[in-house]
Amino acid sequence: MQNLHIATIAIIAANVLASLKGFNDRSFFERYKFSVGAIKTGEKERTLTSGFLHVDYTHLLFNMITLYFFANVVIYWFDPGKFIIIYLISLLAGSLFALFFHKDEPFYSAVGASGAVTGILYSAILLQPNMTLGFFFIPIPLPAYILGIGYLIYSIYGMKTRIGNIGHTAHFGGAVGGYITTIIFRPELLVDETLMVILLAIPIVGLFILQKLGKI
Repeated sequence: MQNLHIATIAIIAANVLASLKGFNDRSFFERYKFSVGAIKTGEKERTLTSGFLHVDYTHLLFNMITLYFFANVVIYWFDPGKFIIIYLISLLAGSLFALFFHKDEPFYSAVGASGAVTGILYSAILLQPNMTLGFFFIPIPLPAYILGIGYLIYSIYGMKTRIGNIGHTAHFGGAVGGYITTIIFRPELLVDETLMVILLAIPIVGLFILQKLGKI
């Protein structure tokens, strides 16, 4: 079991404390969740606060476990400060994507650290593209970039079909935030990992083409 850095512990603690408060105080949850209508009336802090709230313990646990597995990769290649910056930018990018794609849906709401965590995941894939990931339903570990690209394609499908009660838009936005911020912090990736940078960009470009064509 890997040791958690204090920066990761701080983020997990913030998520746990805010989520527990939300579980036990419905007015707190409603006040700080992501809500298109409320944000448009001026409550812009929801784009940040919603990323620390969760629907239930399972939702919270899944996000924090995912963060646990990939946080150290980002901290190792950068430093705790840049790790936190990537996390927060990914969180805000997820909220901004949701606001953009659901701008005409005033009752659209969401919560969760999924966008921020997905940003950390994509940052880790860019920094360490040769790592493999395995899931209980996939018997053979696969290269992380394949699962990453597949997840973005699934997110596009989810955005288009509204499959499940899942914030696919925030996941995608978080991935984009993590992707761009990582390249800004480590531009040599454009030369050292050119193929990986291009491969991970394909679903991102595809999303904007579909949006421009009115398909999403």
